[in-house]
Amino acid sequence: MQMPAPDAAVLSKKPALVARLRKVLPAGAVIDDPAETRAYECDALTAYRCPPLCAVLPSSTEEVAAVLKICHEMGVPVVPRGAGTSLAGGALPTADSVILGVARMNAVLETDYANRFIRVQTGRTNLSVSGAVEADGFFYAPDPSSQLACAIAGNIAMNSGGAHCLKYGVTTNNLLGVTMVTMEGEVIELGGAHLDAAGLDLLGLVCGSEGQLGVVTEATLRIIAKPEGARPVLIGYDSLEVAGQCVSDIIEAGVLPVAIEFMDRPCIRATDAFSGAGYPDCEALLIVEVEGSEAEIAEQLEIITAIARRHDPVELRESGSAEESARIWLGRKSAFGAMGQINDYMCLDGTIPVTELPRVLARIEALSAEYGLDVANVFHAGDGNMHPLILFNANEEGQLELCEALGAEILKLCVEVGGCLTGEHGVGIEKRDLMGHQYRPADLEAQMRVKDVFDGQWLLNPAKVFPLEVSASRRAGGLAPRVA
Repeated sequence: MQMPAPDAAVLSKKPALVARLRKVLPAGAVIDDPAETRAYECDALTAYRCPPLCAVLPSSTEEVAAVLKICHEMGVPVVPRGAGTSLAGGALPTADSVILGVARMNAVLETDYANRFIRVQTGRTNLSVSGAVEADGFFYAPDPSSQLACAIAGNIAMNSGGAHCLKYGVTTNNLLGVTMVTMEGEVIELGGAHLDAAGLDLLGLVCGSEGQLGVVTEATLRIIAKPEGARPVLIGYDSLEVAGQCVSDIIEAGVLPVAIEFMDRPCIRATDAFSGAGYPDCEALLIVEVEGSEAEIAEQLEIITAIARRHDPVELRESGSAEESARIWLGRKSAFGAMGQINDYMCLDGTIPVTELPRVLARIEALSAEYGLDVANVFHAGDGNMHPLILFNANEEGQLELCEALGAEILKLCVEVGGCLTGEHGVGIEKRDLMGHQYRPADLEAQMRVKDVFDGQWLLNPAKVFPLEVSASRRAGGLAPRVA
């Protein structure tokens, strides 16, 4: 994976840059010791590493604005960072860049239950947003598997989803407003505390923009009253294709579960050994959860179990208690940690039409055999957001490159069947060189013109999303600053 060579002129500015940053930030908020900057050399895509020029940890919007203004004046690239859980290399620095981490910005600023929103600083973790309102009967719906650690800033940057996105949507469907700082240090407000804010929908533009347009420091999020109840059912099959067809049939029947999760045999075995969830040893496992009143739950589960039985499951287990529900979900929630214990892996993020699940799963199985690398599948089946985990040995020469080649074929397959390269992990550097497979040159040019407006010098996360050869002229010379 190529990254631009560091700019020697920027590297030479480090002493002056650090001195200016220390004047606007509190003690301990500027990290420039080479040994200490290694803590920021990568995110969760650990195959690629590069310590930054320095890292800064501001505590307020005003401090973020001061940092960005200095970096803009000195022509220094900035890489925004939430909690560093990105699986696409979204927070990977270059040697001539400043990491701007928002981890210290984690306060709850406002809670309004009457209007159902919460306003937080974006360094706050996803799970702790629900934690702030659960005692009053509310929750924040998007729930990525990394929700214990991932920050709202990264969720907004990558438009993260989670197991329950089938019913409640992903981040963009639950984001009402943001405070964002542009590269020039200007603080702007987009959206607000209501669903339909006045003016252009720039909020929709920012969500999923991967830190390329500005640094989001505060977010107004939609909170939802907890449902009366929820109950999952576990369904096991001896065929990946049959399980995929079951998912398609459930959606076609018009039932809207809150979640449909999918795991295949390698993932089932690893997660069960890791968590002790008690999963059946089968080829494919579905976890389907519904919610509502007892009558609503019973009606939905009757339809779902009838569909499941038509496909001859090897096991069908309906939860009868909160403890059983927690056990059913236990393995799925620990899937990525469990797989990490047995092998190095690369987690992909292609999204496909639900009706294409049987075909795509069969093709992934064939590609796995062709490349000689095992693939474990665990994903949000209800909305077709796939997370194939390609298992490889990072210590064996050539294995990483082989893994990347297989990953590229799987992601191309997702596009070919009418899907897209990413559902929630973002493009980052992982899918950057595949963008031309999904978009025409004119499409990429239109997207880059949007960045030109917000960041004319191309200093914010400049080596991400767009293939390097496509963005080269902009990164080399930049454009004139935008006119107010």
